[in-house]
Amino acid sequence: MTFASGWASGINAYATVFLLGMVGRFGHVEGIPEGFQRTDVLVIMGVLALVEFFADKVPYLDSAWDAVSTFIRPVAGALIGALLAGANGDLLPMTMGALGGVAALLSHVAKSGVRLAVNTSPEPLSNVGASLAGDAALVTVVGLAVAYPVQAAVVAAILLILTLTLAVLLLAQIRRGFTAFRAWLARS
Repeated sequence: MTFASGWASGINAYATVFLLGMVGRFGHVEGIPEGFQRTDVLVIMGVLALVEFFADKVPYLDSAWDAVSTFIRPVAGALIGALLAGANGDLLPMTMGALGGVAALLSHVAKSGVRLAVNTSPEPLSNVGASLAGDAALVTVVGLAVAYPVQAAVVAAILLILTLTLAVLLLAQIRRGFTAFRAWLARS
């Protein structure tokens, strides 16, 4: 569950905490940290997940959001991993936290790179489609992680490898997307 949730945090950390909190609170699933299930946490994470959901559909705004999220997603992945593993200072929860953070960082880098490449497409449907595919993958992996953590980790690993491979294949397009993103920032 730690690896799958870490991967999901790299896609959208707020939605990951929100979904886990909802499952813990209303699905009465053991192992979900109590803090995720608090009403204030659910409301804040729900609002931030909605903001990210819509920001992620707008070319270049999604890249700006990803740039800011570079500092949030890996840390969130590490914290979620440590909390899911029952962080109490022991080595195993700390290792699981590190695993969650690394998974979040890698999935974030891969997603951000692919989205920069997609942003160079002249039509908006590819951007929305890529965003919706990421949203669907996140919900699927988090939902699977609750019921079948090992299978969810395998699915998350496969998605991570595929996205990293795609990012490498699109490297030239990613560079063009980065240049276009910098021009967009200069105009804004």
